[in-house]
Amino acid sequence: MTYPDIFISLQLALHIILSCLLSFTVAQNPVDTYAPTVNVNCPDTPNSLVRTFTSQTQVLNTSETDYIASRESYIISNAWSNWLGNASDIGYDFERLGEPLGGKFPRIGIAVGGEGYRTAQYGAAVLLGLDWRNTTAREAGTGGLLQVASYLSASSGGSWLLGSLLMNDWPSINELVYGNGENLSSWMVDLDLIVPSSPSVSDGSNQEYWGSILASVESKANNGLPTSATDLWGRMISYHFLNETTRGNFYTNQTGHGAGQLWSQMSLLSNFQNYTMPFPIVATDSRKAGSGMTTNVSLNSTVYEITPFEFGSWDPSLSAMLQLKYAGTHLTNGLPANSSACVAGFDQASFVMGTSSSFFNAVLNVTDGNFGFDTSDGDEQGMNSIFNQLLSHTPSNVMNAANWPNPFKGVNPGTFQDSSADQLELLDGGSNYEKVPLSSLLVKARGLDVVVVVDGSADDQNHWPNGTSLLTTFERISSVLSSSHQPMPPIPGTAAQFVSTGVNMRPTFFGCNLTQGQPDYPIIIYLPNAPPLDGKVPATNTDDTQFSYTSMFTAVFINQAFWNSLGGFKPNTTSSDPNWGRCLQCAAIDRAVTPRSNICSQCFARYCYDPNNLPSPAELPGRKFVFEDPDPSGLQKVAQWLEGNKSVLAGSIVGIIVGIAGIVGFIFLWRRRRARLSRYSRVDELREDDEPWKYYGNSLELTRRMSIT
Repeated sequence: MTYPDIFISLQLALHIILSCLLSFTVAQNPVDTYAPTVNVNCPDTPNSLVRTFTSQTQVLNTSETDYIASRESYIISNAWSNWLGNASDIGYDFERLGEPLGGKFPRIGIAVGGEGYRTAQYGAAVLLGLDWRNTTAREAGTGGLLQVASYLSASSGGSWLLGSLLMNDWPSINELVYGNGENLSSWMVDLDLIVPSSPSVSDGSNQEYWGSILASVESKANNGLPTSATDLWGRMISYHFLNETTRGNFYTNQTGHGAGQLWSQMSLLSNFQNYTMPFPIVATDSRKAGSGMTTNVSLNSTVYEITPFEFGSWDPSLSAMLQLKYAGTHLTNGLPANSSACVAGFDQASFVMGTSSSFFNAVLNVTDGNFGFDTSDGDEQGMNSIFNQLLSHTPSNVMNAANWPNPFKGVNPGTFQDSSADQLELLDGGSNYEKVPLSSLLVKARGLDVVVVVDGSADDQNHWPNGTSLLTTFERISSVLSSSHQPMPPIPGTAAQFVSTGVNMRPTFFGCNLTQGQPDYPIIIYLPNAPPLDGKVPATNTDDTQFSYTSMFTAVFINQAFWNSLGGFKPNTTSSDPNWGRCLQCAAIDRAVTPRSNICSQCFARYCYDPNNLPSPAELPGRKFVFEDPDPSGLQKVAQWLEGNKSVLAGSIVGIIVGIAGIVGFIFLWRRRRARLSRYSRVDELREDDEPWKYYGNSLELTRRMSIT
């Protein structure tokens, strides 16, 4: 073999070795676990992938039924006892509670609405106020409602809170948001969602962040699944809310940063297996596939839900559910193309959260890739940059919606809007203006008695809710869902009436006085985001597209909303209601008691909405409505930067000190050398001067005059 042949052989061997190493590295890249697995064997009975029903025959998934039954038997009965004690504080005998419901306690659900970071934080603060594990809430009487809830639904920013709670195995809110110094590192909301390192697109850390996100999304595209801006969005959310991410590894690929965490594997978590958490539901809207709609969708557009077990819709137009673990599979009439044509791993937790908050139909200009975000903080430039990179690396898809391969093709062709479509185009859960996913909890098969509505919407010019979400649910149930969902109780008829009665600024109970012959609607406990009771300037009414909050800002935000959730209101004062905890207990238990106690009757007189005796906003004096930034100077960001870069900063300071010392030393030596040269020059002058004494006074001796040392 000649030398050239040996050289070529060595080159080839080296190329093969490097290729293998590269393949191994790529295969081991944790962020690539975002890619679903294709060509998976389908169930032995493929017709079990999709179940269909009608509004009259709707039933829950058997796994959901079992979970609710077990939670109510093993957890909720004890939780009611913990919360109410012997119930004497609200005028009842605990042993007799539940008689009107056949010995059962009321079934309760909590719905958390969403619009970005604001509602994630608002929802967190309210849940903190309802959590028995929080001592302050427990002492106020509000802590305990979370433990007696059977369901917890969320959409958009609320789904970020829900996903974070679930995938971190149901910690306390304080541990989740602020960290516990051990396995929970805190939410990363102080790091901008889009440009976490700095506003600069060329920032190296931003580039690392985007590179990891793009690698995840491209791994999905490489397996033949459609991608869009929603995938980028979901991965960004994952870094900030799911586990595996710390401040130390944020810009690295040391972990998957939530990649590989599946919604359908939630049942493997210990607190799910122990029935500790309410049954979770995420809601998302849709537009007709191929419509390209860039406005809010109509009330009859299909609304989907995602649970740990199923994906589908209770809307009468579809009435079908898919086994969630096979989401991503193309089905026709409920059947796959062949026995090994199924997909697994599509239901990434980050993609579920991204889908429910996919508002890109309204903000993304697909022609030029502009999003309309703030340019002063780099969000627009950053999102534009990563989106254009996605476009250049992946096949052309519908980019301004969440793309889900349609498992319901061929189902209900006469009524279902996407019966002939190959993929579904899913949108933010508030795209039809129902920003709080209340309708998911009003499905008849779920049989709820009480629903808590946590409304953090930004409806008016100061970003406060005005009842639009409740009004949308009322109209949608009346016009589209009357056969499949429970009816709504009486509420104000317009957003203007919500405002003119003041019920958008205080806790309110709707549906208190159910009488015989009326539709069987639940009590709705309405908890809107509102200014502080004591007249302090508000910090919770922020913009939807504020994508970073300093640590101080988050602390002030959650503190304000938390104390509001504990306070109720005391008419014509700026004080909290010391009996609000008892009143909340009265509303929660009311469907299981008769007659109503005197204490609870007094509570209902204050908090119940009565169309025949309308309340007034004048009962809420001294409120301030205009937002004020609690950390306007961003000092927390400076402090956090110093903390995060203290090693670099220390090195820089040492370098500066050494540099300054060097300069001082140089100047000292230079001046000393100049002085010596000057003295030598003077000696030369004296030697050459015939009359040196003329430079000195007569009083000095010549020897002293010429003494140069």
